[in-house]
Amino acid sequence: MARLRLGPLLRYVDADTATVWVEADRPCAAEVRCADGARGTARTFQIAGHHYALVPVTGLTPGTETAYEVHLGEQPVWPPPDSPFPASTIRTPSTTGDEELRVTFGSCRWAAPPSGEHDPSPSSRLRSSRRDPVGPDALDTLAARISAAPGTERPDVLLLLGDQVYADQTSKATQRWLAARRDLSEPPGVQVADYEEYTHLYYESWLDPEVRWLLSTVPSCMIFDDHDVIDDWNTSAAWLAEMRATPWWRERVLSGLMSYWVHQHLGNLRPEELESDELYAAVRATPDGTDTLRAFAAAADADATATRWSYRRDFGRVRLLMVDTRAARVLEEGGRAMLDADEARWLREQALAGDCDHLLIGTSLPWLLPHLIHDAEGWNAALCRGERGERWARFGEDLRRRSDLEHWAAFPSSFEALTALIAEAGSGATAPATVCVLSGDVHHAYVAEPSWPEGGAPTSRVLQLTCSPVHNSIPTSIKLGFRFGWSRVGRALGRRFARHANVTQAGIDWRRTGGPWFGNQLMTLTLRARTAHLRLDQARTRRGGGVSLETADERKLS
Repeated sequence: MARLRLGPLLRYVDADTATVWVEADRPCAAEVRCADGARGTARTFQIAGHHYALVPVTGLTPGTETAYEVHLGEQPVWPPPDSPFPASTIRTPSTTGDEELRVTFGSCRWAAPPSGEHDPSPSSRLRSSRRDPVGPDALDTLAARISAAPGTERPDVLLLLGDQVYADQTSKATQRWLAARRDLSEPPGVQVADYEEYTHLYYESWLDPEVRWLLSTVPSCMIFDDHDVIDDWNTSAAWLAEMRATPWWRERVLSGLMSYWVHQHLGNLRPEELESDELYAAVRATPDGTDTLRAFAAAADADATATRWSYRRDFGRVRLLMVDTRAARVLEEGGRAMLDADEARWLREQALAGDCDHLLIGTSLPWLLPHLIHDAEGWNAALCRGERGERWARFGEDLRRRSDLEHWAAFPSSFEALTALIAEAGSGATAPATVCVLSGDVHHAYVAEPSWPEGGAPTSRVLQLTCSPVHNSIPTSIKLGFRFGWSRVGRALGRRFARHANVTQAGIDWRRTGGPWFGNQLMTLTLRARTAHLRLDQARTRRGGGVSLETADERKLS
């Protein structure tokens, strides 16, 4: 009799179709049965001894909400018989296109249990929030709020913008598990080494009771960032050459890409994309798809153009473009780019496709940073190119790695290209009401708004919305650094950096209009027709115990 090991995760949802991801403990048929009669089934496929299925559910009724169950074979496995949570449901949009859409987003969720042990009992993390070294988990707290009042407001889609797992920063409990299977004195030590160890990270993160229920009832879209593989992944050509020279890196990066494809990427795709996906068909056509998937990961690692991790999702008249800013990079110093030529062409085509009221660009790394950091990254990129000679280039490479100087500003031509694309997409009679760049990574939240030279401004309102972390921390010194980076003095210092390396100033200016906010948090965009509303909620411990999401900022965008 098959058992459910992980999931279900509700991934894609439209007016009459959905996909549900599960992992079973053995080969079987996975089936989703909805209370309204809609259903779907899929056979599991095997990767490295694990058995997964992405179940397409058809026959859903537009504009309704229906509870569902998961069966493995004929055995019901979800919801658990003793579950304290409401039934998992699939909520479909109507076909009229005039509904509100609530998009909740954030990044950087370090999932280690507060006690260092995984307690599978309901509300374990909420009860022990005072022992959590990085404070209450925003996703846990969101789940608790929704489950306590199922009929109240909830996200229509959850965007997870990177660092869903931390392959390079493991918990004490995970380190004990690793020590039981290999010698931690050998590299990569307490970091994960292979596919099996990656699966453990997903168990630790997604078996948390609140998060497991939340992901079963709120559709999600995901993209990776560096910690899903390793800190500063693909920072530079020199960094990559050093990593490839280590004996453990190849297994690590292939396992990271394989596990990302299984756990995150597949569920991002629309059902019609899944049907035409050659890799997905090949993996399902063989009793064991491990070698097939491993060959794909090797090709993707060797050549950024071999695959596309970026994708598009449309929610009525809201368009989401989730952009890969890690694996699609061009790293050679003479032609560094955040996106390779094919990826940049794809982004341009999708952004200019028109016919949307709001354009959302999901990129784990912020486009607009505090001015000091932006100028420091441009200065550093010029040094590494050799603008001030070989000694400064060596210094610049060392500083780039130590200080994580590898955002859009560290790829100046890509920054300018994205800026120009946003202006073009936001201009003209059919331009969307808003163009919002959604980002995380930097462990704080803020709102920034650009301004163009006279006569060059787009008609859309353009904003950088940054929200991080969902569950992590930031040292006080870094908090002070970010605050200083937005200050006038910090901006003046940044200009001095830029002059030192003869860096051309950006073609736009921008100002911070909200934040910085520090803490575990989530942003929510509420979009209806051409109106947009933003809210920032922070997970906070209440006096007397317990946690709650408290609104730290709320504003109308359009």
